[in-house]
Amino acid sequence: MTGDVLNFRAALLAWYGANARDLPWRRTRDPYVVWVSEIMLQQTRVAAVVEYFERFLKVFPTIEALAEAEEENVLAQWSGLGYYRRARMMHRAARMVVGEHGGRMPESAVKLRELPGIGEYTAAAVASISHGEAVPVVDGNVERVLQRVYGPELAADGGKPAVREFREAAKKLLDGQRPGEFNQAMMELGAMVCLPRGPLCGECPVREHCRTQGEHETGPAKQMRSQQVAYALMQRNSGREMEILLRQRGEDESQMPGMWELPSIPDGAVPEEQMLLTVRHSITNTNYYVTIYLLEAGQHRELRVEAEQMRWVKAQELDELALTGLARKVLKRVKIVPGMA
Repeated sequence: MTGDVLNFRAALLAWYGANARDLPWRRTRDPYVVWVSEIMLQQTRVAAVVEYFERFLKVFPTIEALAEAEEENVLAQWSGLGYYRRARMMHRAARMVVGEHGGRMPESAVKLRELPGIGEYTAAAVASISHGEAVPVVDGNVERVLQRVYGPELAADGGKPAVREFREAAKKLLDGQRPGEFNQAMMELGAMVCLPRGPLCGECPVREHCRTQGEHETGPAKQMRSQQVAYALMQRNSGREMEILLRQRGEDESQMPGMWELPSIPDGAVPEEQMLLTVRHSITNTNYYVTIYLLEAGQHRELRVEAEQMRWVKAQELDELALTGLARKVLKRVKIVPGMA
């Protein structure tokens, strides 16, 4: 890397101080709040996280509140963010912190990693931001910045750098006096300027230190599979209240066990004139092209679901139920659940 490390740190931190996005989790160093934000941000866009983050903390403002909650209530507040194992592990970790640590999260990255669902990245983020521990945070954005700044010398064998090499490179740059800010600045630079495609090199505060300006060759984009599926929206009035028929996924199912969804129907089992809407929904590497049919309450025979898996749920209770992301999206679209679809 050309230039002086001290100059790199100063330029990056000055840029971050003037340009950092005003995100709600950046207004505090509370380790619980930082932890919640870091777990939510895993594999999820920042713009999508803000609404969920603020709602989640209103319901679970402290780690004690999260620990005391039932798992279904935690999943209900997580519904729509996807990767539900994150919420389950966070709930388990909260109970461990309250039960074994008196409600106080460990301060060091090493101790934080002993909690369920906290890996090296999350532990380093919480420890550096909340407690000022001088440990580098290395995510995909930081890896890209490091590769461009250091160039070929980063990889000992000339190939793609190993995790250990990224970590060592990040350690050399880390500002030990302001590790939390520095780590956030590196992540912000990768997210906003040092982009995978079309990097904004002209706006980069550390351009003079970069050995490989411009876009790097990247591998082929991840191939997405496509799948057609159909679900039923069935409503009925119970007194003055509307109810929706839902199906609970089995606890042994590999994806989203125990969560609630609209009942599925075989393709072609319902006349086209009963089609209500179509939506696209992505889960990991699959794009689901979903058709929703509006069924009468007596059309149970069309459903591909066992009766004991289904339940009529009052519309006013849906927002507090552990719905799958697709079910919540559809119910928002038809304005049964409040919020934007």
